[in-house]
Amino acid sequence: MMTTTIAQDRQLVTLINVFKVSPEHQQELVDVLVEATKSTMRRLPGFISANIHRGLDGTHVANYAQWISREAFEAMLANPEAQAHMEAATSVATAEPVLYEVAYVDGIGEEG
Repeated sequence: MMTTTIAQDRQLVTLINVFKVSPEHQQELVDVLVEATKSTMRRLPGFISANIHRGLDGTHVANYAQWISREAFEAMLANPEAQAHMEAATSVATAEPVLYEVAYVDGIGEEG
């Protein structure tokens, strides 16, 4: 299974989807996104990884997901199972999805 790797030389697209949610629905939204990933997204062609982040403020959830290409991501958007999960997410939150490519990475790395 492929895992999330952030590197400039990888030819993929990254979805960063920031959801605004009321605190009483934050965990529900996390659960919806995790279920969507486990039951649907991971089986779709071109899916690489999804990482769900819960905002410490209680009002945000972010999904950092990688797809092999823009075409694979767009095919997911047309998938009826994926659409059902997205509708469940947006029934409790507003979403701001944007596709990105890695422009720069800096880090300490492993000491060898």
